Amino acid sequence: MIIQFICRAILLGVPLLFGSVGEIVTEKSGHLNLGIPGVMYVGAISGIIGSFFYEQACGNDIAKMNALLAVLIPLLCAIVGSVIMGLIYSFLTVTLRANQNVTGLALTTFGIGLGNFFGGSLTKLGGGEATFIALTKTSGFFSTKLPFADKLGWFGDIFLSHDFLTYLAIIVAVIVGFVLNRTRVGLNLRAVGESPATADAAGINVTRYKYFATCIGSAIAGLGGLQYVMAYANGVWTNNAFGDRGWMAIALVIFALWKPSVAIVGSFLFGALCNANNYIQGLGTATQELFKMLPYVVTIIVLVVISMRKRREFQPPAHLGLPYFREER
Repeated sequence: MIIQFICRAILLGVPLLFGSVGEIVTEKSGHLNLGIPGVMYVGAISGIIGSFFYEQACGNDIAKMNALLAVLIPLLCAIVGSVIMGLIYSFLTVTLRANQNVTGLALTTFGIGLGNFFGGSLTKLGGGEATFIALTKTSGFFSTKLPFADKLGWFGDIFLSHDFLTYLAIIVAVIVGFVLNRTRVGLNLRAVGESPATADAAGINVTRYKYFATCIGSAIAGLGGLQYVMAYANGVWTNNAFGDRGWMAIALVIFALWKPSVAIVGSFLFGALCNANNYIQGLGTATQELFKMLPYVVTIIVLVVISMRKRREFQPPAHLGLPYFREER
């Protein structure tokens, strides 16, 4: 049961890891993107659209499906859909200097509405009376495990029995952490988030970096939506079934102190907290609901602690959420 609990926690934590790392990249440029839930939702439905039409083209015959295409098409569709959402946000907040909080919330509403619209449309195209889309054939390719995992006992179950997007999420988090802290691009991006006026005076193209960070962050977050549908939900799409994963990803950014490496541990901890209520069935519904609150309670505690300590390395980028007007420099 312990091994099952750990594996389930990892599975639940991967979408949060993608979403939080994507938001960290965006926030390092000084932009607070509260549209991450909508971005993840659009990433999920974009991948579903690509997978749906690929399965239809193959006549729903798994023998005719190519494993590489079955994975690559939804993956690229999810990235494209998420990047478009990032471009919309960037155009509104960077070019038009719209309020970032309002724009992010509007983007979330727009993304969820867009996903539900296309989800309902695909359901009708699939025929029948079902209210969901089941892409179990494509999901099977995403969930393929390493062939020798079952032979290694508990070690194989915990570390080697996950879908490839789980390992990709960890790799992306490590790469993002390295780029932010060890490269010139990361230094410039952090400079833009801390003081865009100073970065601009130093010859850094502030607008380009903000667009770049937001679009890359959105692409990473969109993969979290795809992983949720293909690995956690086994390829089954139901409108409004995504839950609060996007908001938890934003909360995880604060918990991780804007550090991708900490987000890896934090995402699996959040996954464990979300999964805990499934193991306390005998304690009543009220107790289960209290357990669902734990990730947010932990985030609030961390936020209070870092606010009291006031250490610079624990603080968000100094210009986070503020528009940059070059004329005021």
